[in-house]
Amino acid sequence: MSGAVHEIAERSGVGFPLKAGQRLTVIDPRGCQVADLLAFNAADLGEVLSSGRTLDYAETIRLTTGHKLYSNRSNVMLEIVEDSVGVHDFLLTPCSYATFDHFYPDLPRHRGCFGNLAEALAPYGVVPDQIPVAFNCFMNVPVDAGGRLSVLPPVSRAGDRIVFVAAMDLVIGLTACSAPASNGGSFKPIHYRVEDAAA
Repeated sequence: MSGAVHEIAERSGVGFPLKAGQRLTVIDPRGCQVADLLAFNAADLGEVLSSGRTLDYAETIRLTTGHKLYSNRSNVMLEIVEDSVGVHDFLLTPCSYATFDHFYPDLPRHRGCFGNLAEALAPYGVVPDQIPVAFNCFMNVPVDAGGRLSVLPPVSRAGDRIVFVAAMDLVIGLTACSAPASNGGSFKPIHYRVEDAAA
Protein backbone atom coordinates (compact mmCIF):
# COMPACT_ATOMS: atom_id res chain seq x y z
CA MET A 1 0.00 0.00 0.00
CA SER A 2 3.04 2.24 -0.16
CA GLY A 3 2.22 5.70 -1.44
CA ALA A 4 -1.53 5.18 -1.83
CA VAL A 5 -3.93 7.37 0.13
CA HIS A 6 -6.38 5.35 2.23
CA GLU A 7 -9.59 6.59 3.81
CA ILE A 8 -10.82 5.78 7.30
CA ALA A 9 -14.57 6.24 7.30
CA GLU A 10 -16.09 8.52 9.92
CA ARG A 11 -16.31 6.95 13.40
CA SER A 12 -14.20 3.91 12.44
CA GLY A 13 -10.62 2.67 12.72
CA VAL A 14 -7.94 0.56 11.07
CA GLY A 15 -4.83 -1.39 12.02
CA PHE A 16 -1.78 -1.91 9.81
CA PRO A 17 1.98 -2.61 9.96
CA LEU A 18 4.52 0.19 9.64
CA LYS A 19 8.14 -0.80 9.02
CA ALA A 20 11.15 0.96 10.49
CA GLY A 21 12.02 3.93 8.29
CA GLN A 22 8.60 4.19 6.65
CA ARG A 23 6.69 7.47 6.73
CA LEU A 24 3.11 7.65 7.93
CA THR A 25 1.17 10.73 6.85
CA VAL A 26 -2.13 11.38 8.65
CA ILE A 27 -4.34 13.83 6.75
CA ASP A 28 -7.46 15.72 7.81
CA PRO A 29 -9.15 15.96 4.39
CA ARG A 30 -12.08 18.18 5.41
CA GLY A 31 -10.73 19.89 8.51
CA CYS A 32 -11.73 19.85 12.18
CA GLN A 33 -11.43 16.06 12.61
CA VAL A 34 -9.36 14.14 15.17
CA ALA A 35 -7.47 10.90 14.49
CA ASP A 36 -6.40 8.71 17.44
CA LEU A 37 -3.01 7.04 16.83
CA LEU A 38 -1.55 4.01 18.64
CA ALA A 39 1.72 2.18 18.06
CA PHE A 40 2.93 -1.22 19.29
CA ASN A 41 6.30 -2.88 18.78
CA ALA A 42 5.52 -5.45 16.09
CA ALA A 43 7.98 -7.92 17.63
CA ASP A 44 6.71 -7.51 21.21
CA LEU A 45 3.23 -6.11 21.84
CA GLY A 46 4.18 -5.42 25.46
CA GLU A 47 6.04 -2.38 24.18
CA VAL A 48 3.55 0.36 23.42
CA LEU A 49 3.32 4.09 22.84
CA SER A 50 3.58 5.99 26.13
CA SER A 51 2.15 9.42 26.82
CA GLY A 52 3.95 9.64 30.14
CA ARG A 53 7.41 8.82 28.78
CA THR A 54 6.97 11.08 25.77
CA LEU A 55 5.76 14.13 27.65
CA ASP A 56 8.42 13.63 30.31
CA TYR A 57 11.27 13.56 27.79
CA ALA A 58 9.83 16.33 25.58
CA GLU A 59 9.16 18.58 28.60
CA THR A 60 6.08 19.92 26.85
CA ILE A 61 2.53 18.86 26.03
CA ARG A 62 2.76 20.64 22.65
CA LEU A 63 4.32 17.97 20.47
CA THR A 64 5.15 18.89 16.88
CA THR A 65 7.89 18.68 14.24
CA GLY A 66 11.13 17.36 15.71
CA HIS A 67 9.58 15.64 18.71
CA LYS A 68 9.88 11.89 19.25
CA LEU A 69 7.15 9.62 20.59
CA TYR A 70 8.50 7.10 23.10
CA SER A 71 7.40 3.68 24.29
CA ASN A 72 6.77 2.50 27.83
CA ARG A 73 10.35 1.16 27.66
CA SER A 74 11.80 4.57 26.74
CA ASN A 75 12.56 3.62 23.15
CA VAL A 76 11.68 5.94 20.28
CA MET A 77 8.76 4.55 18.28
CA LEU A 78 7.91 7.48 15.98
CA GLU A 79 9.35 10.87 15.12
CA ILE A 80 7.25 13.79 13.91
CA VAL A 81 9.00 15.12 10.79
CA GLU A 82 6.29 17.41 9.39
CA ASP A 83 3.29 19.09 10.96
CA SER A 84 1.06 21.71 9.37
CA VAL A 85 -1.15 22.13 12.45
CA GLY A 86 1.00 22.09 15.59
CA VAL A 87 -1.93 21.39 17.94
CA HIS A 88 -2.42 17.78 19.04
CA ASP A 89 -3.23 16.01 22.31
CA PHE A 90 -1.41 13.29 24.24
CA LEU A 91 -3.32 13.59 27.53
CA LEU A 92 -6.76 12.09 26.92
CA THR A 93 -7.64 8.45 26.46
CA PRO A 94 -9.61 7.09 23.46
CA CYS A 95 -13.35 7.69 23.74
CA SER A 96 -15.51 4.68 24.59
CA TYR A 97 -18.99 3.60 25.67
CA ALA A 98 -18.09 4.94 29.12
CA THR A 99 -17.11 8.29 27.61
CA PHE A 100 -20.52 8.60 26.00
CA ASP A 101 -22.25 7.64 29.26
CA HIS A 102 -20.25 10.31 31.11
CA PHE A 103 -20.22 13.25 28.68
CA TYR A 104 -23.07 12.54 26.24
CA PRO A 105 -25.86 10.79 28.20
CA ASP A 106 -28.53 12.19 25.86
CA LEU A 107 -26.86 10.84 22.71
CA PRO A 108 -26.89 7.27 21.40
CA ARG A 109 -24.08 5.24 22.94
CA HIS A 110 -21.08 4.56 20.71
CA ARG A 111 -18.07 2.31 21.25
CA GLY A 112 -15.86 5.22 20.21
CA CYS A 113 -12.19 5.09 19.29
CA PHE A 114 -11.47 2.56 22.03
CA GLY A 115 -13.88 0.04 20.53
CA ASN A 116 -12.75 0.78 16.99
CA LEU A 117 -9.08 0.36 17.95
CA ALA A 118 -9.79 -2.86 19.83
CA GLU A 119 -11.49 -4.36 16.78
CA ALA A 120 -8.87 -3.11 14.30
CA LEU A 121 -5.92 -4.33 16.37
CA ALA A 122 -7.36 -7.70 17.44
CA PRO A 123 -6.02 -9.49 14.31
CA TYR A 124 -2.51 -8.46 15.39
CA GLY A 125 -2.94 -9.96 18.86
CA VAL A 126 -3.66 -6.74 20.76
CA VAL A 127 -6.26 -7.13 23.51
CA PRO A 128 -8.36 -4.22 24.85
CA ASP A 129 -6.47 -3.93 28.14
CA GLN A 130 -3.30 -3.17 26.16
CA ILE A 131 -4.76 -0.01 24.64
CA PRO A 132 -3.08 3.04 26.21
CA VAL A 133 -3.57 6.79 25.87
CA ALA A 134 -3.49 7.58 22.15
CA PHE A 135 -1.63 10.36 20.38
CA ASN A 136 -4.66 12.35 19.26
CA CYS A 137 -3.72 13.97 15.97
CA PHE A 138 -5.35 17.40 15.51
CA MET A 139 -7.15 17.28 18.88
CA ASN A 140 -7.32 20.67 20.63
CA VAL A 141 -7.08 20.31 24.43
CA PRO A 142 -5.91 23.56 26.04
CA VAL A 143 -4.97 23.62 29.72
CA ASP A 144 -5.71 26.82 31.63
CA ALA A 145 -3.61 28.38 34.39
CA GLY A 146 -5.54 26.44 37.01
CA GLY A 147 -4.89 23.13 35.28
CA ARG A 148 -8.40 22.67 33.90
CA LEU A 149 -8.68 20.84 30.57
CA SER A 150 -11.04 21.88 27.78
CA VAL A 151 -11.88 20.02 24.59
CA LEU A 152 -12.29 22.54 21.79
CA PRO A 153 -12.78 22.04 18.04
CA PRO A 154 -9.58 21.20 16.16
CA VAL A 155 -7.81 24.07 14.43
CA SER A 156 -6.89 21.81 11.49
CA ARG A 157 -8.17 22.84 8.07
CA ALA A 158 -8.90 20.75 5.01
CA GLY A 159 -5.71 19.08 3.81
CA ASP A 160 -3.69 19.61 6.97
CA ARG A 161 -1.36 16.78 7.91
CA ILE A 162 1.14 15.37 10.33
CA VAL A 163 3.95 13.06 9.19
CA PHE A 164 5.72 10.45 11.30
CA VAL A 165 8.75 8.24 10.62
CA ALA A 166 8.86 4.84 12.32
CA ALA A 167 11.93 4.11 14.42
CA MET A 168 11.11 0.38 14.67
CA ASP A 169 8.74 -2.12 13.10
CA LEU A 170 5.30 -1.22 14.43
CA VAL A 171 1.66 -2.16 14.46
CA ILE A 172 -0.37 1.02 14.08
CA GLY A 173 -3.95 1.70 15.13
CA LEU A 174 -5.59 4.79 13.63
CA THR A 175 -9.13 6.17 13.83
CA ALA A 176 -11.47 8.87 12.67
CA CYS A 177 -12.63 9.97 16.11
CA SER A 178 -16.21 9.45 17.26
CA ALA A 179 -16.65 12.01 20.07
CA PRO A 180 -18.76 15.07 19.17
CA ALA A 181 -16.84 17.66 21.22
CA SER A 182 -13.49 16.53 19.85
CA ASN A 183 -14.54 17.16 16.26
CA GLY A 184 -16.52 20.38 16.45
CA GLY A 185 -19.84 18.52 16.53
CA SER A 186 -19.55 16.63 13.24
CA PHE A 187 -17.88 13.43 12.06
CA LYS A 188 -15.64 13.21 9.03
CA PRO A 189 -13.17 10.74 7.50
CA ILE A 190 -9.40 10.66 7.99
CA HIS A 191 -6.90 9.90 5.23
CA TYR A 192 -3.50 8.29 5.66
CA ARG A 193 -0.57 7.29 3.48
CA VAL A 194 2.41 4.98 4.07
CA GLU A 195 5.58 5.59 2.09
CA ASP A 196 8.87 3.73 2.02
CA ALA A 197 11.97 5.46 3.35
CA ALA A 198 13.24 6.24 -0.17
CA ALA A 199 9.92 7.73 -1.32
